[in-house]
Amino acid sequence: MSMDKTILIRRETLEKFCTEAFEKAGLSPDDAGLSAKILVAADARGTHSHGTGRMMRYIKGLEGRMMLPDAKPETLHESPVSLTVDAHGAMGFPVSYRTMTKVIEKAEAVGMACASVRNSNHFGIAGFYAMMALEHDMIGVAMTNTAALGVPTFGRDVMFGTNPLAFCAPGDRERAFVLDMATTTVPRGKLEVYDRTGRALPSGWAVDASGHPATDAGKVLRDMLERRGGGILPLGGFGELCSGYKGYGLAVMVDILCAMLSGAPTGPDVFDPPGTSGRVSHFFAAIKIAAFTDPREFRRHMDELLAKLKNAPRAAGCDRIYVPGEKEFEKEEYNNRHGIPLDRKSYENLKLIAEKYRIGVPPQIPDPR
Repeated sequence: MSMDKTILIRRETLEKFCTEAFEKAGLSPDDAGLSAKILVAADARGTHSHGTGRMMRYIKGLEGRMMLPDAKPETLHESPVSLTVDAHGAMGFPVSYRTMTKVIEKAEAVGMACASVRNSNHFGIAGFYAMMALEHDMIGVAMTNTAALGVPTFGRDVMFGTNPLAFCAPGDRERAFVLDMATTTVPRGKLEVYDRTGRALPSGWAVDASGHPATDAGKVLRDMLERRGGGILPLGGFGELCSGYKGYGLAVMVDILCAMLSGAPTGPDVFDPPGTSGRVSHFFAAIKIAAFTDPREFRRHMDELLAKLKNAPRAAGCDRIYVPGEKEFEKEEYNNRHGIPLDRKSYENLKLIAEKYRIGVPPQIPDPR
């Protein structure tokens, strides 16, 4: 995100605004607060594709009853190590938070646990839920399928979602290892960022209806929504040369765990209505480290591994090696001090929401540079 085109807002101010807007849209105070907290965490960590730039989509989803503010999630199956939940169209944030909380409680009791959730809605960044396990000395996993946006290897029509997955493990002195990634080259939200900021897509991110490289983010987004062909390439890109089939396989794996296990639609049968997001499925897991080894020893070995990775010989012209999650932790620390950066289009949408619900616009703060 170009810093000369951003608006800075304090994190607590942005959370308060989103909470108030979600309450006006019908969520309970608890659900509104949870949703705002998770949404703003994405912006704080630099994942603007899943942050408050999507507020208008959530508001439209709530108003259009695709996301039901009064839904009552139902437990369909339960065992000491598992949980299957029907969210009944609930907002994705609170149902995901509470499901992961239950998974962690089960893992504490029996060593590990998993949950599959159907009939839910967009839940923000997968990493937030995986990271919930860290403070319990656990490894955390979170996944979700999405509307079909990805093109299979050698295909030209969307057949699976961006289907992100997150995996995290605690360190001791070192920050946690936090892998949070789409199984396509980029998530749809990244295309939305490029569309909002008027930038051309890099070659290799997406293809058009004929299967050729596409650079117009807006056209790709419209074509995917209307199922005219084209879409986002799987992780690895086009064909087999850079192993695009691996991203394709991972995307299908996520679909199986999220949707097949919970009895929900998969692949091309998951789609977005205009202006908002479609019903999706999630998968969560927690692994208690003490069920396998001494947690202190595990964290010490994690520190050693992470330090070795960061101190490995660097390529010519490169001054640093990162481990997954490190950039996001550093961005979050910086943004907590100096303000959350939003692109101007996202801020204009917040102003429209403020006007609609007659609430205060979150004020800008000065750029510290």
